[in-house]
Amino acid sequence: MEKSLFEQMNGTYTQVGDYLLPNLILSEQQGQPIGVWGQRHARYLKQRHKIIYMNLLTSGKLNAHLAEIDRQAEDMFSQLVKQIAECEGVTEQLKAENQMEWVRRMNNIRNIAAGIINHELILI
Repeated sequence: MEKSLFEQMNGTYTQVGDYLLPNLILSEQQGQPIGVWGQRHARYLKQRHKIIYMNLLTSGKLNAHLAEIDRQAEDMFSQLVKQIAECEGVTEQLKAENQMEWVRRMNNIRNIAAGIINHELILI
């Protein structure tokens, strides 16, 4: 009997009951940490774009993709918070004079920045 393409490429099988199942091993994915933005993007892909998610997963590129999205989102978040705070006049002087007002305004700015990032990077 002629060898299959899988056997020609040194593939092996394991017998389970009456069936021969190929021994498939996914390549090691890089151990890059995935932050909150990368996890949100992964959840979005898994729920809304299953084919893209599975293609990235099976090609071994999912972790790198999520780590890159997370890095971009963190950079964008920091820049947006800084720029919006400057435009709104939220300064260290306000923090020293009225901490509660500063916290309220900074939380609002952070929420605005998070919404922008969700729209621009995460939910694409």
